[in-house]
Amino acid sequence: MDNPGTRSIIKVVVLHDQALEGAAPDLADNLHQAVGIAEALTRLGYRIERLAMDHRLSRTAQALQQLHPDVVFNLVESPRGLGRLVHAAPALLHRLGLPYTGSDARAIMFTSNKLLAKKKMHQAGLPIPLWITEAESATARPTAARYIIKSVWEHASIGLDESSIWVNGKAGGLDREMAGIRDLLKGDCFAEEYIDGREFNISLLAGDEGPEVLPPAEIVFDGFGPEQVRIVGYSAKWLPETFEYNHTNRRYDFPASDFGLLAELMQLSLTCWSLFQIRGWARVDYRVDAAGRPWILEVNTNPCLASDAGFVAAASRAGLDMDAVVARIMMDLN
Repeated sequence: MDNPGTRSIIKVVVLHDQALEGAAPDLADNLHQAVGIAEALTRLGYRIERLAMDHRLSRTAQALQQLHPDVVFNLVESPRGLGRLVHAAPALLHRLGLPYTGSDARAIMFTSNKLLAKKKMHQAGLPIPLWITEAESATARPTAARYIIKSVWEHASIGLDESSIWVNGKAGGLDREMAGIRDLLKGDCFAEEYIDGREFNISLLAGDEGPEVLPPAEIVFDGFGPEQVRIVGYSAKWLPETFEYNHTNRRYDFPASDFGLLAELMQLSLTCWSLFQIRGWARVDYRVDAAGRPWILEVNTNPCLASDAGFVAAASRAGLDMDAVVARIMMDLN
C-alpha cells in the first residue's frame, strides 16, 4: 500500500462508533477520540469528515462511497455496541477498496478474541497465563489459586471488578460462577489464572524503520489495602468518582534494577506486533509475578487515542504530540 508521502491525500474520513446521548462512558470516549483525531488531521492539512458506523453495514458503505475519501482513519471499536463485531469495519473498508489506518480484519479479530490470541501466542511459545474456557469449566480441574473471569470479546474492562475473581475451591464451582457473570460480560467468557503482581502497558507506534516501542508504563495501585484486588477494572478506567479511578496511576520512571525486565517486555511486545501482523499502533498489557516473570494479558490493536489515554501519554514521554502520532499512523496504511 502506498503511503501519504508518495501520493496526494486530501480527504480523510474518521470512522467511529455511534455514541448516542447518555451512552456508557467507554462508548462516549470513542467519540471523544474521534474529535481529537479529526482536529489533528485538520492541523496536518487534511480535509476531514467524521462518520459514525451505522449498525447496518450497507448504510455505512453507501455513506463512504458518497464521501469518496482518500483514506479512512478507523477508530471503530464496538459496532452495535458489541466488541465481537470490531473486525467488521476493516473488513468493510477492504471490500470497498478504501485505504485505511490500523490493523486489518484478520489481525483485529485474532487479537480481540482473547482465546484466539492466547492460542496463537501459546503456539509461538510466548508467556501467557493458564486459562479455562466456558465449555471446559464444568469438568476442568483448576490448578491456580485464583482466576479472573473475562469476556472473550469485549474490551475496555467491560464487566471487570472484584467480583470477577474466583477463588479455587469456592462453593458452587467455576462453571456456576461463569454462568452467573456472563451476561455482565456480554456473552462468551473464560477464566484466566490471576497473576498477583505488577502491571505494565507497552505501547508501539509505526515508524520508518518498523514499530517503535514507546516508554513503558507501570500501573501503580496507590493506597490499595491488602484485601483489595489489584485490577484495572471498569471503575478504574471510566468512573472518576471511584476510589479505583483515582488510585490507579501510571509511572514511567524506573530504577536501574528494572531495566532488564523492561527490555524483556519491550522485546515481547515487538514479537507480538510481528506475530499478529499489526499496523499503525498497538498496546500490549502484562502482569509480572513475584519472581519477576512477565505474562502477556492482552494485545490491543486499536488502543484508545484520546488525549488523556495511556497511549498518548506514552507518546508524549517519547516527545511525540498528537499530530506526530497521527502522522505516523497515516504512514502505515492498509
